[in-house]
Amino acid sequence: MLASTDDVQSLLIFARVVEAKSFTVGARRAGVSKSVASARIAALEERLGARLLHRTTRRLTLTTDGLTLYQHAAQLAQAADAAAATAAGVSPEPRGVLRVNAPVVFAQLYLVQPLAVFLEQHPRVRVELLLSDRMVDLVEDGIDVAIRISARLRDSSLVGRKLAEDRTLVCAAPAYLARRGTPGSPSELIHHDCLRYSLLEAADEWRFRGEGKSFSVPVEGRFHAQSGSVLREAALAGMGLCVLPSFMVASDLREGRLVQVLEPYSFIRIAIQALYMPARTLPGNVRAFVDLLSAHFRTPPWLGA
Repeated sequence: MLASTDDVQSLLIFARVVEAKSFTVGARRAGVSKSVASARIAALEERLGARLLHRTTRRLTLTTDGLTLYQHAAQLAQAADAAAATAAGVSPEPRGVLRVNAPVVFAQLYLVQPLAVFLEQHPRVRVELLLSDRMVDLVEDGIDVAIRISARLRDSSLVGRKLAEDRTLVCAAPAYLARRGTPGSPSELIHHDCLRYSLLEAADEWRFRGEGKSFSVPVEGRFHAQSGSVLREAALAGMGLCVLPSFMVASDLREGRLVQVLEPYSFIRIAIQALYMPARTLPGNVRAFVDLLSAHFRTPPWLGA
């Protein structure tokens, strides 16, 4: 169990190294040498019996255990920095430019309202919203907050807050089902045109869960796209079956433009997260925006919209 003054100092050093993604820069920010920083973190790993960092010649990334420890170490570092900022007369009031990245359809449907509230509450903040269905590099693209929708968080160097949960489902237009029939089981998908999301690593298979097990089903089709919104339009046009998050098609299902199929089979559950880079002191505009999103999506609007 970590408790001593040395342990506290080691946690602060660990936080600085993670934030900088560099032993050299992190050590300098912590006011120690690189060799001291390396020794302190090695001692932490030995004390905890767990590897905290993956080290290569080009990258420094957190392990799962490292991310858990960092979330606590970051709070300690942020408290120290906040105290220093207060002593120096620095105001934590949100200000400046906030660069946000989000998937196209999710932003169009669900981000405008909370953004309007955020800008009303914080008149000294300007927001730049960048829309893309591709994963972006927060550092290279200068992104402060990224909204990600996925089954799991792949980049362990980021800090994330889950805003809501959703699930994907299989759907098609009534005209397509009238023409080609409604599949009764996943195995029947091989006889259907399946609209595929080509940004996925395994775009040629769909995963299901049924009868107490998970399984994959190969799918084929003559149309695939790198945009969820385009796939939705293709489904509406009767081009085939499609897998989409429920938030994207909730109104289409309620109004009968699309029909869900294969309902007895569970599809992938996904998390909607706000991600940001670790920082010694989280900028006021980032903290305020993520807090507002967390409150706004506590009851997902697509569930009853």
